[in-house]
Amino acid sequence: MRTLVLGAGATGGYFGGRLAQAGRDVTFLVRPGRAARLAERGLRITSPDGETSLQPRVITEPDGHYDLVLVAVKSYSLETALSGLTPAVGPRTVVIPLLNGIRHIESLVRRFGADRAWGGVCMIHATLDEHGDVHQMSGLHRLAFGPLDAASLDDPAVVDHLAAVAETLTGAGFDARASTAIIQELWDKWILLATLGAATTLLRGSIGAINKAPGGSEFLHALAAETAAVAEAAGHPIRGKAAAMLEATIVTTEPTTSSMYRDLVQGLPVEAGAIVGDLVAEAAKHQVSVPLLAAAHTGLAVYSANL
Repeated sequence: MRTLVLGAGATGGYFGGRLAQAGRDVTFLVRPGRAARLAERGLRITSPDGETSLQPRVITEPDGHYDLVLVAVKSYSLETALSGLTPAVGPRTVVIPLLNGIRHIESLVRRFGADRAWGGVCMIHATLDEHGDVHQMSGLHRLAFGPLDAASLDDPAVVDHLAAVAETLTGAGFDARASTAIIQELWDKWILLATLGAATTLLRGSIGAINKAPGGSEFLHALAAETAAVAEAAGHPIRGKAAAMLEATIVTTEPTTSSMYRDLVQGLPVEAGAIVGDLVAEAAKHQVSVPLLAAAHTGLAVYSANL
């Protein structure tokens, strides 16, 4: 499939780079400044398994329709990015977002329709360094994808389309799989990220440091209970492996942080609205009390106002 990756930051650069490395037909759509950096240095990925350097195909404007589009931009850049993406999306294009939270799904459906806008969930610990190179900080690199409406999989044409997308995204050096419950998986990730992001940005430290501080463990469990209660009230309760992952995350003594925390300590914009603010709004909708989550939201709003 002819694949376009919108954005070549830590997420888009990693997954798109691995696809290109595996011989897939991949093009990156990026801003002129990023295009110049990639032309100068190439796309470099450092991971626990070693270093890879690629010279990917890069464009700054769409050059026709693509079969598959991976959207890998920050939530606060989404609307601007989508306005320039439209020429790349044809009647049979599948658009898979690799964003945090849930809000972006509505934007994609509104612009491209529910048949072309699918769901995507990626899990990776990665960042860009000062040179614009991608650093994968652990062996975690998962990608799940699928139609938003599981009932659509009763249509043989949708099943065939999902198989074609899966053929492109699997076997490319990261863990990838098709999902028949992508909305629930989006919620599971959202609850994990909101808990991790709210805790680390509110208390300005890693999960390990928080657990070692007086009252830290109690704080983390109370915050996780708040976020899980919102998911329960919204009809997407966190269960099974997702619940176990949340518990494992909040009890660790390792220096685990969130991407939002790493952006904050560097003085960069943060995805406060999509990750924390939207969950506070969802809590209000269902009359769920979330004082710790709300405090984190307020703190992030103050930080963002001062940028």
